[in-house]
Amino acid sequence: MFTPLPSPAPYTCVLGPSCDSKRTTLKYSSLKLAIIAASIAAWPTANALAQTADAPGLASDFSLSANVTLATQYRYRGIMQTNNKPALQGGFDLKHSSGFYIGNWNSTISWLDDSDEDVSAPLEMDFYAGYGGTIMGDLTFDAGVLQYYYPGDYPGGYTSPDTTEAYLGFGYGPVAFKYSHALTNLFGVADSKNSQYYDLKGNFETGVWGLKLDTHIGYQKVRHFEGGSYTDWSVGLSKDWGSGFTTSLAYIDTNADKAVYSNSSGRYTGRATVLLALTKGF
Repeated sequence: MFTPLPSPAPYTCVLGPSCDSKRTTLKYSSLKLAIIAASIAAWPTANALAQTADAPGLASDFSLSANVTLATQYRYRGIMQTNNKPALQGGFDLKHSSGFYIGNWNSTISWLDDSDEDVSAPLEMDFYAGYGGTIMGDLTFDAGVLQYYYPGDYPGGYTSPDTTEAYLGFGYGPVAFKYSHALTNLFGVADSKNSQYYDLKGNFETGVWGLKLDTHIGYQKVRHFEGGSYTDWSVGLSKDWGSGFTTSLAYIDTNADKAVYSNSSGRYTGRATVLLALTKGF
């Protein structure tokens, strides 16, 4: 995301010949422990929810789904989250027939470590709840609250990257618009409460080989942070292979200010990229 505080020296790799071996081992161990801890914490909840959904009289009202994704990297709102390295992602969703839902989604990250060598935060955990449904015909709506949580070790005085956003979206056929409003500081940027993100998406059937054309344009407004606001866009193709497997390939780019959106190694985190992802749904 951003580089909220200046960092004394870069740290850009997890396992590589240029890394100090002891520091690499510690970073990699922290990452594994974080992923394992998240999985252990999520499993009892998912299991309990599954049992609830399968209980007599409730099976028709609740539906539980899960997903896991392996991607060549993680981009969020066009900005590099894993320093051009692969990302492992996954989550759970519990939906009620009334339209209410809750969920959790997780991903490996490195952008916080990349912005400050004194930070160790290799995992993003998102928790959300909301309500959605049909207004009329093909017109739908979705409203909720999303909490971004970044467990880890931070130096004293570091602005917390944890962020809470409220969102409201509308869809009509293959087109959807979503507005997100930060109820806290935005991803570690001081005094950035009330920042906004505008997201317009379109997913269209091509009629060729079962491919879908996926398009997106978004605008991130960052309050009280000169040079922090930017536009991002993407275009790509996706295909559902059946049995829960989906692949997607997308071109992603932004006009983010290079002077603002560069990590401690000098890498521009808003530069164009091509992202390939494989997802398995359950």
